[in-house]
Amino acid sequence: MASSVLWHERMPHALDSDFVREQLELRAVPLAKRAPTRGDYVLYWMASTQRFEENWALRFATLEADRLGLPLLIHHGLDPSYPYASDRVHTFVLQGARELGARARELGLTYRFALRRARDDDRRVVDRIASRAALVVTDLFPTAGVLERTLRFADRVACRVVMVDSVGIAPAAEFPREMSAAFQMRARLLKGLDTFLEEVADRAPRRALRESELASLDVEWLDLERLDIAREIARCEIDHTVRPVTDVAGGLQPARARLEEFVADGLDAYDERRREPSDEGGSSRLSRWLHFGMIASAEVVRAARAHAPPPALESFLNEIVVWRELSLNFCLRRTDYAKLRATPDWAQRSMATHKDDERAVTYSLEELETGTTGSDLWNASQRELVQSGTMHNAVRQLWGKSVILWKRRYGDAFRTLLYLNDKYAIDGRDPSGFAGIQWCFGKFDRPFPERPVWGTIRPMSLERARSKYDTRSYIERWGGAGRSSAQLEL
Repeated sequence: MASSVLWHERMPHALDSDFVREQLELRAVPLAKRAPTRGDYVLYWMASTQRFEENWALRFATLEADRLGLPLLIHHGLDPSYPYASDRVHTFVLQGARELGARARELGLTYRFALRRARDDDRRVVDRIASRAALVVTDLFPTAGVLERTLRFADRVACRVVMVDSVGIAPAAEFPREMSAAFQMRARLLKGLDTFLEEVADRAPRRALRESELASLDVEWLDLERLDIAREIARCEIDHTVRPVTDVAGGLQPARARLEEFVADGLDAYDERRREPSDEGGSSRLSRWLHFGMIASAEVVRAARAHAPPPALESFLNEIVVWRELSLNFCLRRTDYAKLRATPDWAQRSMATHKDDERAVTYSLEELETGTTGSDLWNASQRELVQSGTMHNAVRQLWGKSVILWKRRYGDAFRTLLYLNDKYAIDGRDPSGFAGIQWCFGKFDRPFPERPVWGTIRPMSLERARSKYDTRSYIERWGGAGRSSAQLEL
């Protein structure tokens, strides 16, 4: 990216500075209180922060490796057992891994990637690597099964395990309890933004891991330099019907390229253009890279602060800082973030009161998934999701709200939305996705005047949307049509 986008005012902090130590005191979460063990290296098990830049877990692991006089091994893996495992997500992750492999060689880091192709393949690769580690450091991430997997792992291994929070701009410890609305976080987040955005001069550990030590681990590492992604994915036991999105790629460089495009065309009028779903350049569309931690949200915010005029900056910060951090807080502080019971009491009472209200029309999962409902606008939004792996936020709210009217039970509507989002979105199973679907049912919101089916949940109308923005262009772009249209090939 052009240096102007990465402009900053202050000199970066040294990795061993007081600033870094203070941040890590807030971000590091020890999982197993075990006595220090001897080992051959410190292991950083990369999970949700798939980058080397602005990676607090990597910073912690580097400092610990230096303190112990040991080398650092970065292990990154992918297996077929995650929900909705598909060609789409596998491709995106492997594209990022290939870039990480090349970047690691430039930075003097030891990074290796293991691909488990079938469910019955070796399930204990990371356990074997950890058996020779003095310490395991990994990412703190509340969704996508990362937290649950890490807790199980920490119970199995003999060494210390530490999770480190890199996903948000602010340390999650700044908000130790659940925040129920954006206003509860906004002032504190924006006031602390200068501190949260301070930069650090990252470096490689002082000791390098010898090739002989790597070879002795008996792990089938993927050859990232010669990687044929399509060929490897064809061998994986995953859903091959959810195809890769050909016009986007995983990795830091594609993320930075998209950020640069947004800064050049879109950011300056973000407060207006973000409302228009047919304007593909009017929103950042960075969520897929942010979900996998391929680019730091702090880098995105610095670019925005350097270039956006005040109205656009305020609107953008409200999304990428306030609402994103609120979503992270919700999923970190509520273990039931994927359950409808996480909605507020007033919404629960409303749904209980209106659970038997008659629905004017209902659609099957197949009709919804293929985008063949009676609404050409809704169909277009579903087709955007299926084809591009994302959905414009302006129509996402309508997409979610409409399903409430089209399913006989609120719980069925909730589960349907999770299924459609998590199966097709590149950023599926993200905190922002869970929070957004919960918002459709009243989370982070207030009661509205009572209406059939909606109860006191905020209503939204597909028809009213036609008067708010250019739905015709959006529908033409994504081929939305009514029930008579041909079935979408999945």
